[in-house]
Amino acid sequence: METTAELPKYNLDAAEEKKEILRHYRGLLRMLKPKLKPGDKELLRDAFEMAADAHKTMRRKSGEPYILHPLAVAAICVEEIGLGVRSTICALLHDTVEDTDVTLEDIKREFGNEIVKIVDGLTKISTVMDANTTQQAENFKKILLTLTDDPRVILIKLADRLHNMRTMDSMKREKQLKVSSETVYVYAPLAHRMGLYGIKTEMEDLSMKYLEPDAYRFIAQKLQDTKRERTRYINDFIRPIKDKLEKAEFNFDIYGRPKSIHSIWSKMKNKGVSFEEVYDLFAIRILVDSPMEKEKEDCWKVYSMITDEYKPSIERLRDWLSNPKSNGYEALHTTVMGPQGKWVEVQIRTKRMNEIAEKGLAAHWKYKEGASDESRFDQWFHQIREALGNQDSNSLDFLQDFKTSFLAEEIYVYTPKGDVKMLPVGATALDFAFGVHTAVGSRCIGAKVNHKLVPISYKLRSGDQIEIITSAKQKPNEDWLGFVVTSKAKTKIKDVLKEQKRMVAEDGKYILQRKLDSIGAAMNQSNMEELAVFYKVPSTLDLLYDIAVKKIELKELKEFLVHGDKLLPPKPIKTADPKPEYDPAKAAPRKETELIIFGESSDRIMYTLANCCKPIPGDDVFGFISQGEGLKIHRTNCPNAARLMANYGHRVVKTKWAKNKEISFLTGLRIIGLDDVGVINKITNVISGEMKVNINALSIESKDGLFEGNIRVFVHDKEELGELVERLLGLNGIESVDRYDTE
Repeated sequence: METTAELPKYNLDAAEEKKEILRHYRGLLRMLKPKLKPGDKELLRDAFEMAADAHKTMRRKSGEPYILHPLAVAAICVEEIGLGVRSTICALLHDTVEDTDVTLEDIKREFGNEIVKIVDGLTKISTVMDANTTQQAENFKKILLTLTDDPRVILIKLADRLHNMRTMDSMKREKQLKVSSETVYVYAPLAHRMGLYGIKTEMEDLSMKYLEPDAYRFIAQKLQDTKRERTRYINDFIRPIKDKLEKAEFNFDIYGRPKSIHSIWSKMKNKGVSFEEVYDLFAIRILVDSPMEKEKEDCWKVYSMITDEYKPSIERLRDWLSNPKSNGYEALHTTVMGPQGKWVEVQIRTKRMNEIAEKGLAAHWKYKEGASDESRFDQWFHQIREALGNQDSNSLDFLQDFKTSFLAEEIYVYTPKGDVKMLPVGATALDFAFGVHTAVGSRCIGAKVNHKLVPISYKLRSGDQIEIITSAKQKPNEDWLGFVVTSKAKTKIKDVLKEQKRMVAEDGKYILQRKLDSIGAAMNQSNMEELAVFYKVPSTLDLLYDIAVKKIELKELKEFLVHGDKLLPPKPIKTADPKPEYDPAKAAPRKETELIIFGESSDRIMYTLANCCKPIPGDDVFGFISQGEGLKIHRTNCPNAARLMANYGHRVVKTKWAKNKEISFLTGLRIIGLDDVGVINKITNVISGEMKVNINALSIESKDGLFEGNIRVFVHDKEELGELVERLLGLNGIESVDRYDTE
């Protein structure tokens, strides 16, 4: 929703602009042609004219007329998500209420209740990511309530976000980082959950393009370079399968498609392998044209033909025909050993299943049979409603809980009677127990999984059969929050703990009452809040609890002033600044590190380097204003970056390294290679002798003819580190050199 007066890239004159806008509008009508009913064309025209008139003075960052954005969002809704006329009208109007003089009343008068409700939902979402975090979580709850009333709100919002991601080149760098982080943190998982795999994949790839541009370009180039040999291999693999399917008289499509850049990068990082070692760079997809009643049978027949030709990996079989995912996804996935000893993933679906995989929820509705069929989507919505019903005052954890509970992949487990229950990946026996009933969860002391006794923290796997063991003496404790993942379990445990805390806090209330009476102050909410701030506890309940358990002794109370019956805190005593864990300047004590901060002022600002990702000059970084610790510098690919930028975008500061060869930074290298005589000497010679880099620590372990070395070195910047890595890789017998973050 960026607007500006500048026209950096777009320079059509007014007449050409008008033609361009009409061309997009007519294209939209062509896409909708099969869905148009009498009167629809007039409604669409009214919506288009209302939006075009409302946005007529506005432009995007690229300089193009703003109306092209709602038109593009509407086109994504129709073509890529499969939505209809009502949704198209909402997409055309989605920014009018927030950005122009058009009101919800205007839209209601023109288009009725259904449309105004969706546009209202879309307007609310727009404010979410820019509010403060507590407010953001509250708004997110409201949005999810709208989602469960009418999922089209989220589907249109996903189209809006996708188009913004596709056209983000004109935005400022810090805005690109913030929007990309939100996208990968909330919107891509939401698209996945709504069954929109294509949109989810594109969102992840586009986010990576801005968050990790070097890695993105590297993999995109590698895919381009290997395209010809990949195509040749896919054709060799497909040929015998095609013959078999044709002989069996199947009506089918078969093709290979490359995996997304983001998924290849994730595999490289998670498995610690190079691009060349990622075996499933592509997947083969087989689409069978089958009637509904024969779908399952035909897919298994195709599976049988593939495994007759190529040997399958048994543990890589995924059967989502018998147990579709909760977002409606149905398919059979297998990984087989293809020619030249390469593993190849094969996905088998029917045409109907493919439409659901591509268009998710919208296609799912199209195929839904009868109103009595409570689909897995409906169950999911029901679970969200249940979670939202909990009016917990602290909403800060809500977004994270929502991600782990509702956006994660799911597993299927069985009750002792054989009923199937759905849980997110990572769910424990205790999550299952709370899923059965709050009372069962609160009294759970263990479980039997597949008839074997396991602890309550046992992580469940798909296919497990689970029976809960309870005891009347059991009570929830704080540790439970550390291993449950479902929103329901977390909420119920917190409720019980809060109740237990309240009972203990009653004693603290009595102690505090006596102390306040003795100094002539009143026992009221205002004074308790003053004390909570003074003792740095999150709430008055925590204050009373800590007093009751003697964690707070109230010795400082005599230093407070009493004005009437009001407490006034004493002036704070200055404490010594805590020593930093590591001071890079000590390695080369000359002058302060140069990091230019672009913000309100370009003066030198004091900052610290984040311990979670240990940035060094040359890394792509951003500044983050943390509470109590000032400005911290993080790498944009830091494990915490997406969460920080998505939840606290208003605290992100644009930063950029300035060249300074006088300061050293500590970083770590993990080296793996063949254990050979003199290997340590070769490595240290390159580091200290050739590159003149200081070594801080070095440890080498040998096992079965291989060695793994961990070396901590002081480097000046990323370029120097890159050159060091290149030289080490050039040594005989060195297999890999990877940077790691030092403790």
